Amino acid sequence: MDAFVNYLLQNWALILILLAFLIMLKITVFIDRKTAIRMLLLVISIFALSIIVFTEFYLADLGGYREARLSMMAIRYSATPLIIALILFASLGKWRWYAIIPAAIFAILNIVSTFTGIVFDIDNSGNLVRGVLGFLPYIAVGIYSVALIVTLIWKSDKLITDIIPISFTAFVLASGVIFPLVIGKEYSKIFCTTIAIALFVYYVFLILQLTKKDSLTGLLNRQAYYVSIKNNAKEITAFISIDMNELKTINDNYGHSAGDEALITLSKCFTDAVKRKQLVYRVGGDEFAIICLKTSEEELNQLLTDIKENVAKTNYTCSIGYCYSPNESKNMNEMIKESDEMMYEDKARYYKKSGSNRRTK
Repeated sequence: MDAFVNYLLQNWALILILLAFLIMLKITVFIDRKTAIRMLLLVISIFALSIIVFTEFYLADLGGYREARLSMMAIRYSATPLIIALILFASLGKWRWYAIIPAAIFAILNIVSTFTGIVFDIDNSGNLVRGVLGFLPYIAVGIYSVALIVTLIWKSDKLITDIIPISFTAFVLASGVIFPLVIGKEYSKIFCTTIAIALFVYYVFLILQLTKKDSLTGLLNRQAYYVSIKNNAKEITAFISIDMNELKTINDNYGHSAGDEALITLSKCFTDAVKRKQLVYRVGGDEFAIICLKTSEEELNQLLTDIKENVAKTNYTCSIGYCYSPNESKNMNEMIKESDEMMYEDKARYYKKSGSNRRTK
C-alpha cells in the first residue's frame, strides 16, 4: 500500500496529463482513427513505463533484484527513442521505416547489456555502472530529438504559430538529455512526465496543423487565410489570386474524383513554386490565394513564372491575377480587389480563346 501511495505522489502530475490527453483524443473529432489509436497506444505506453520506472527504483531501495532491475533499465533506456521513432514513423511517409530501425538497434543493445554490461550494469553494491557504451542512451535520445524537431520544422509553415510549440518541444526534449546527467537518478521522478509533456505538445502542434489545413489539398484553408491577413497585414507586399478553369466540366464529365485529382495536382504546382514566406491557401472550391510576406517584385515575378511553368506541365489550366504593393502603398482590400480583377480578366481571355461556355466552369 505504501508503494502505491508513493507511486501516486510521484506520478500524480503525469496521471493528470495523461487523463487530459485521453479527453483531448476523445473530443477532437477531426483526428482520423489511425492517428487517434496511435496516440492512445503512446499514452498507454507512457503510463506503463511510469510503473516500470517507479518499480525499478523501488527495488533498488529494497536491495537485490539485480536481474529484474536490469530488465527494467533496458526498457527505460529504450523507451524515449522508440516513442520519438513512432512519432516520426507517422510523419515521414515513405521514409518511415528508417525512423524505426535505429531505435530498434538501440533497444537490442540495451537488451544485450542486461547480460554483458556493454551499456549499463549493476555492481555488487546495487549501484549503476556504465559500460563502454554507457552514454549511448543519451546520444540516442539526442539524435532522435534533433530528428523530430527538424521534421516538425520541415512540415510546418515556418510561422510563429508553428515555431513556438516546436521550440517548446525542443526545450522539453533537451531537458530529457541534460537533466539525467546533471541531477542523476532523481530525474527518474520526472522522466515520464517530461516525455508526456513533449508528446502532449506534439499533439497540440498536430491539431494546429489540422485545423488550418485543407483536408483535400493540404494547403492552408480559408480560416488560416483570414487569420494571416489580419495578423500579417503590414508584412504583405504581394497578393496572388488563382482560379482553376473548367473544374465543373471535369466534375460533370469525369466525376468528382477526377476534379479532386485536378485540384490536388494544381495545389502541388503552387507549393512547388513558393519560397519561404509565400503562403498558399485554398479559399474556395477552385479558388486559391497566395500571400507573399516581404517579397520583392523580382521574387514575385519569379514566383508567377514558376507557377505558370508548373501548371503548363499538367493537363489543367488556371487564371491568375496579382497585386504588388511595397511599403504599404495599398491596403489589403485594395490589393485583393486589384488581384481579383486581373484574375477575372485572365479568365475571360481564356474562355474567349477556348470557346468554352464560362457558365460551365
